[in-house]
Amino acid sequence: MEQAINVRGRLVSLERPLVMGILNATPDSFFAGSRVQTEQEISRRARQIISEGGTIIDVGAFSTRPGAVEVTEDEEARRLKEALAIVRREVPEAIISVDTYRPRLARRCIEEWGADIINDVSEGGLTGIVNTPIHEDERMFDVVAQLRVPYILMSVQPTMEQMLLNFSREVMELHSLGVSDIILDPGFGFGKSTDENYAIVHDLAALQTFGLPVLVGLSRKSMIYKALDVTPEEALNGTTVLHTLAIQAGARILRVHDVQAAVEAVTICKKSLIC
Repeated sequence: MEQAINVRGRLVSLERPLVMGILNATPDSFFAGSRVQTEQEISRRARQIISEGGTIIDVGAFSTRPGAVEVTEDEEARRLKEALAIVRREVPEAIISVDTYRPRLARRCIEEWGADIINDVSEGGLTGIVNTPIHEDERMFDVVAQLRVPYILMSVQPTMEQMLLNFSREVMELHSLGVSDIILDPGFGFGKSTDENYAIVHDLAALQTFGLPVLVGLSRKSMIYKALDVTPEEALNGTTVLHTLAIQAGARILRVHDVQAAVEAVTICKKSLIC
């Protein structure tokens, strides 16, 4: 059965894997080439993502790299409000996801600032970022249910066995709340060692059990550049290899820094009839 997501009443097909371009409105993301802060930089990056074949722009304002400094909610809100307004103005046709674990802020991004999808790296509030406990007035699952928007549920579990167990429980809860557009993200680099990341790559097809779209965020991560003994700036080739393996295993969305390279990988996979 062909998978699709409902974005504000528009059914978006995932028959061909989509590419989500990363737009980091932060000064400290791990890959320096992804950082954009000024209006001009944000405008240029948004247009680049779409011109290179991206469908979704993922806007984040809080670095989740190891060692990152926590950003206050007020500062994250300021960055997101500004960045989302620029992106929506520059590329009104784009689907915009917001990368935040804060439920109240996610609500404002959807209701006030033009975002379409919530991308939550906390697995619904299981863990904080940079080892900081989450203290929120609302639950992310309840917010998503009320907003009726696609929700990216990212795992922070170290093994596929634990991931499947948690996803089973979480997907059941989301469905009971009326959430239908759930996208699963295995969470490469979150709560996992390098070896555990590669074990999940090996078993990635197991997530097809749920019949839900799978998103992978592998782009230039430490599991690649440490394995190759290179820098993040030199990790594009390794990233493309893993994107190809993920597509073969059924991934329908690639979250990437390098949009053109990912779009080309998808095209070659389609030509080869492996996705």
